[in-house]
Amino acid sequence: MKRIAAFCLALSLAACQSTEQGQTENMGNNGAHNNIAPKPLYRDPGFDGAADPIVMWNPAEQRWFMFYTNRRASVEGLSGVAWVHGTPIGIAESTDGGVTWSYKTDAKINYPYAPKNEPATYWAPDVFENDGIYHMYLTIVPGVFEDWRHPRTIAHFTSTDMLNWDYVSTLKLNTQKVIDADVVKLPQGGYRMFYNDEPDGKSVYYADSPDLYTWFDQGKAKLTSRGEGPTTFFWNDYWWLVVDAWKGLAVYRSTDLENWQQQDSYLVAEPGTGEDDGINGGHPDVIVEDGKAYLFYFTHGGRVGENKGKDNYQTRRSSIQVTELKFDNGWLKADRNAPTKMTLKK
Repeated sequence: MKRIAAFCLALSLAACQSTEQGQTENMGNNGAHNNIAPKPLYRDPGFDGAADPIVMWNPAEQRWFMFYTNRRASVEGLSGVAWVHGTPIGIAESTDGGVTWSYKTDAKINYPYAPKNEPATYWAPDVFENDGIYHMYLTIVPGVFEDWRHPRTIAHFTSTDMLNWDYVSTLKLNTQKVIDADVVKLPQGGYRMFYNDEPDGKSVYYADSPDLYTWFDQGKAKLTSRGEGPTTFFWNDYWWLVVDAWKGLAVYRSTDLENWQQQDSYLVAEPGTGEDDGINGGHPDVIVEDGKAYLFYFTHGGRVGENKGKDNYQTRRSSIQVTELKFDNGWLKADRNAPTKMTLKK
């Protein structure tokens, strides 16, 4: 309740009433029917800054979890990009196969080096399960800053319940300014992590590990363009790497996770017609189940019309969206305006 109260104080009465209505919908049936996912899929009821989604099944609780960076969009008086710092990792949950979501809690990140007198800055979690242990690879910024010029590292945490996360180590990667980890199990054994190296023009790099604990940097991935928020998955006989290219999502395919071909078109690049979906999508996650693939992404739904180019609550807030991917002539397509019928069943 404190989170919602703080949110309301940051808005005008009219905006707050609208937000409360949206929260009620997200925590109830969200306007969804016949398993059709609503637009937007989810907005955080506190800071209203849900971004960078990662969707995971929680077998102990028998529900889907969505981890996300919760940017402080609703907090007044933050200058520069301080609102993108001091960010907790929110957790939303779904009991109906991913159609409707409600806020559950913030992840408890037991990071021993967190600032003592200001909020910790946590970005872009990736969660990977192995033998009943959950591994989180989390971007950490050492403080709250008004610009982008500060170090950021990727740290490793483990959990048995997906709620409480214990610090293991900070990874030694190509530089001390890296973000957006994504881990995949290699078919030949071991694991690969793709991440964004900011000093090298925000290029995608990768590291390998035999055990999820010790990582060896392998340098730059063989991609033909830059981007952040990489996500990797196997579907229809190809490995896919989808990357936030800031103008939609760039798509690459591979048969060996080494050599990549880029798709000519970008996913969710053209504005959609759904609520909060009228702008390009960013930082994705993909769930593959029963032969279908679902693309989760976030949007800054208020960065349109008279607000375009401004810095205010409407342009800072963000929403999570979902659309189904289609395999077409060897490549990926997504019609973000088509109804998305969710079938997540685990």
